[in-house]
Amino acid sequence: MEQTVQPLTDGFGRRFEYLRLSLTDVCNFRCSYCLPDGYRKAKGLSGDLSLAEIRRLLTAFATLGLWKVRLTGGEPTLREDFVDVARTVAAVPGITRVAMTTNGYRLVERAASYAEAGVSAINISIDSLDAARFADITGHDRLAEVLAGVEAARAAGFSTIKLNCVLMRGVNADEVGALVDFAAERDLSLRFIEVMRTNDNPDFYAQRHVGAELVTSLLDRRGWSRLPRRAGDGPAIEYGRSDARGRVGVIAPYSRDFCATCNRLRVSSRGKLHLCLFGDAGIDVRPLLESDDQHDDLVARLRALTMTKAAAHHLHEGSSGGTANLSAIGG
Repeated sequence: MEQTVQPLTDGFGRRFEYLRLSLTDVCNFRCSYCLPDGYRKAKGLSGDLSLAEIRRLLTAFATLGLWKVRLTGGEPTLREDFVDVARTVAAVPGITRVAMTTNGYRLVERAASYAEAGVSAINISIDSLDAARFADITGHDRLAEVLAGVEAARAAGFSTIKLNCVLMRGVNADEVGALVDFAAERDLSLRFIEVMRTNDNPDFYAQRHVGAELVTSLLDRRGWSRLPRRAGDGPAIEYGRSDARGRVGVIAPYSRDFCATCNRLRVSSRGKLHLCLFGDAGIDVRPLLESDDQHDDLVARLRALTMTKAAAHHLHEGSSGGTANLSAIGG
């Protein structure tokens, strides 16, 4: 099958080169902002996409010019065949960057195998540098283990290592300075992410949400400067400082024009295309993943669906669409 690259765009001229692919909605952490009661399997759901289905999906997206894939969850490494998935994705012609997001579970033992499978960039969730607070947020006393996983990732040679921190009023907002210093002293990128309202957390959101201005004002006072966007960048606004080894970014979905530079689509672990994290529902493309012979139909379907993507989310109106929780479609 000869591959012809044709850019994937929507009705507003935005170009999509980046896919967030959820491998499972299962997660073994109980983070307060996502799954405070732990993972609960919904009844009547089909199984996760197979390796063959993933290969067909990514081949179609690559035909449309997509070149970056992030493997997410839930916790993606809970899939027993995670390394095989990563290897399959990395082998698709046209896919030149494979990233992953993880809570750091067993990263110490497995970081090298992930890199060898073709993953070149990794995001690791660390919402606090205080062990007791980390345990309160995640439900697991594993901060030391996760920090050791960061060092294992460094040793494994990932080209990019980012730390994700969900910013919460009255929980970890007082650690912003310490977390910035932690990243600045190391060759790491740090992402502060605003708490986002979903269908199951309106009370938590009201209590814990704090705007990214808390971070940006601190960065301004400390001499950090906003950096230009690069090809394939995600939603973060990045800052740098000449004497800092690391970078700091903020993901602020409630900020003005947040959606204007959107370059990413999402597919759930069961084959539903989500045009927006906060859209009303996913569109099932799995019936077109049964055979290689469906490639052209799948490409046409993906192109047509992407043209229907809305201009922006409706978080400002209090609507988070059909998103029950962030683990459901990869955050």
